[in-house]
Amino acid sequence: MKSPFPPFSRSVTIGAMRDLAVGDVFRWERTFTLEDVQAFARVSHDEGAHHILPDAEGRLLVHGLLVATLPTKVGGELNLLARDMLFTFLRPVFTGDHIRCEVEVAETEPLSDRVNVSLAISCRNQHDKQVMIGTCRGVIRR
Repeated sequence: MKSPFPPFSRSVTIGAMRDLAVGDVFRWERTFTLEDVQAFARVSHDEGAHHILPDAEGRLLVHGLLVATLPTKVGGELNLLARDMLFTFLRPVFTGDHIRCEVEVAETEPLSDRVNVSLAISCRNQHDKQVMIGTCRGVIRR
């Protein structure tokens, strides 16, 4: 099945961090699987029944912090060292859901040895419903 979402929208190298600008948007997407939720439950030890027992449709509820790995993937592409992150979970994500994450550069503060950045995060499901929003502040070393 072809994804309705564009792929990661910008390839960034460490040297390009000098060019990071307010308004830049980076995208990442994925479909969460049963195996993803089971692996995350093992690693996190968050084994709440809603993450282990399927619902009437055979789906598991995806951990909120597993959904939050989408913007952290973008942060990794930017070589971002996060200082703080704030996520608001607006609606559930289930196995089989396809989530698109957009991370927008909200602020930059270039310094001699780093760039301080603030990011705005929005995640939407395959029905274009927002499932998570957030912010992140951190640094990118030069």
